[in-house]
Amino acid sequence: MWSFYGQRKRLEMSDACEREQRSEKCASPKTASATASMTLASTALESQSHNTAGQQQQQEISSMASGSTPSSTAPAAGRQQQQQLLRPNESDMRELREIIHLLWGDSVREDVFKRWSQGFEFSDVEPSALVQKQGGPCAVIAPVQAYLLKIIIMEMPGIQLTKLPSDKCQSLLIEALCNILKNCRAPRYKIVTLQRRSTKERRLTPPTDAIEAAVEAEETIGIDAAGNAAPAAATVATKNDAALVTTRLNLELTPDQFHERLHTLHFEHIAEVARYYVENYSQLSNTYGVLLFMYSVFLTKGTEQVTSDISDTSEPLIHSTYGYGAQSLINLMLTGRAVAHVWDNEQDVGGLKLRGICEQSDIGFITLMEQMRYCTVGSFFKNPRYPVWVMGSDTHLTVLFSNEKRLVSPETPSETGRRIFKSYDPEGNNFISSTLLRDVLAALNLVSEPGYVSLMQKRLDPENLGIILLNAFMDEFFPLERRSTPDTFELLHYNGIPGSNDNNKVRYYCGSAILLEGDLKSICTSNPMVTCLQTKWPNIEINWHDAHMPSLN
Repeated sequence: MWSFYGQRKRLEMSDACEREQRSEKCASPKTASATASMTLASTALESQSHNTAGQQQQQEISSMASGSTPSSTAPAAGRQQQQQLLRPNESDMRELREIIHLLWGDSVREDVFKRWSQGFEFSDVEPSALVQKQGGPCAVIAPVQAYLLKIIIMEMPGIQLTKLPSDKCQSLLIEALCNILKNCRAPRYKIVTLQRRSTKERRLTPPTDAIEAAVEAEETIGIDAAGNAAPAAATVATKNDAALVTTRLNLELTPDQFHERLHTLHFEHIAEVARYYVENYSQLSNTYGVLLFMYSVFLTKGTEQVTSDISDTSEPLIHSTYGYGAQSLINLMLTGRAVAHVWDNEQDVGGLKLRGICEQSDIGFITLMEQMRYCTVGSFFKNPRYPVWVMGSDTHLTVLFSNEKRLVSPETPSETGRRIFKSYDPEGNNFISSTLLRDVLAALNLVSEPGYVSLMQKRLDPENLGIILLNAFMDEFFPLERRSTPDTFELLHYNGIPGSNDNNKVRYYCGSAILLEGDLKSICTSNPMVTCLQTKWPNIEINWHDAHMPSLN
């Protein structure tokens, strides 16, 4: 939190709060409730003791996300909510303006902004599946969904996904968001919040009933005030849901109004971030939850580091017409680095050093665009630490996952050899020029002396065609070694767009996959799903259960 607030400031705040409470005695109950709720919405916890071990702190994230009490080793006073008044931080505000320009460009189109204006909301039929209401924010929602599924796979093996309670899914969401923030590897976490409506803003229509009172409280103050108005509103809302929808539309903010209301909170430890989100869940679920979290990731990473990663900032990260996110935005959410490319490490393109993914990621990434030769996805993305991949089409991002942990088991020497060979075969022809053999052998730490290379060239290319086939190379250097990937396994797929699911209900779809023998693959341009899967498993075939073919779009 803000380190420059000391004991004196807290005493001054206490006196101010007492004066405010005395003045509220002659105010209306509604005004008093709103003021009290605003105080809660605009405060944050002080940092926990710096003596807390990092391992204990990581264990606290899950308990914070589920709303439970911190470890008993903390002093009793430390478990109480220490509140500080929020003050605008000029440095943060300046960085936010730079972030807004990085994301949106010189101006924010209102129609694109509206498509991004949604909270984190779960499906009615799949408790842990996030819903994406319109095209655009998949660049944030899909990575968040991927991290949420990673936590389920690793920490809750065998769980029935349809049986997860809603409160558990909320805690899983918070833990997933904290995972993404931790990837930024920043010295402190800077959380962007939406604060009280300014007096200059005007509603499209004045509040007329209990529904509008509840929505007004939620949009202007936060969850606490909304909770006070909710009982009356709930009864009315069940009678007239359309009125609630209309009310929410009336309370929409313009991009300028939204950005004028942004404030920041600083946290030293990720467990404090988790606790904040538990106590202020409406900041995630309200109309602008996705945007607020995206801004938090950028601000935590820092504009200087983000700009350095991107290199070319001439184009905004959110397309000004279609609203989709650039690869730099996707990579930041997946890896904590906003690099613009998906290959491994750096590549020299026309004398320019273009940076890609520098290490194995927790979450993978595969894309249909690779089959179309628009990009080359490296091994770090194709072989993540956990069996979860974000899948890219030309218009949308979805998520593929599996409970089969052997899909991401360490590479065998044979698989390493195949991967290195293919890295010198960017067009996927399953052969390389014989002149590249020495480079391949050197990359595999095999003998690469000129005499030995010349002997192997004659042996692998007996007809002197100038090429070396993948199968011949593998048989010579890695004979009879089995792959670590199982021959059969189940895959599940998520698409957050309701219209891309049966009956417009977002849910997971399961399929049985099999890896065929050999390296030949069938090209099926009419089946984008299989085509995309083949960029990871060239010889895969899959049968989806319930006769439903999941969509990448």
